[in-house]
Amino acid sequence: MQALYIPHLLKAPDRTQRFYLDEFIGALDTLTPLRGKIRIRHGGTFLEVAVQAETIVTLTCDRCLQHYNHRLLLDTSELIWLNDNANSPQSHPQEREIAWEDLSEILAFDGYFELDTWLYEQLSLALPVQQFCGKNCQQPLKSVDTATNPPTDSRWRALAALKNQLSEPLN
Repeated sequence: MQALYIPHLLKAPDRTQRFYLDEFIGALDTLTPLRGKIRIRHGGTFLEVAVQAETIVTLTCDRCLQHYNHRLLLDTSELIWLNDNANSPQSHPQEREIAWEDLSEILAFDGYFELDTWLYEQLSLALPVQQFCGKNCQQPLKSVDTATNPPTDSRWRALAALKNQLSEPLN
């Protein structure tokens, strides 16, 4: 997916471009291509980006560690502010306090909008925080009772022997 040159949006009808998506996002491993539509509108001092798309990803269950397929749905929009000195390193000090209202993405008026990067970020944000394969998912059964028979690693035997020597009473 090619980057979109922002000034070209000003020449589009209604300053808007629409794309139909049917391709894989390179940085995200999915089973199906991302399918849907995206609309990018130039609002003078901002870009309004809206997407409705879906794909299927393979996730690993946090509880039972089994792989399962999950439908990832995107239905989101974002305002990206345009600023002349967005790419200038001198415009931002290395350390500064940022207010909540300043937490937004800023691009240069004459820069490029990386559509595939933006889609990757939106898909990453749409991934579930807790990944469970289903309502009936259960943890794997433990074959050894760890309370009575703690699992031992052979690399820790020397330390366990030292611990036993130190805990013995002195004669």
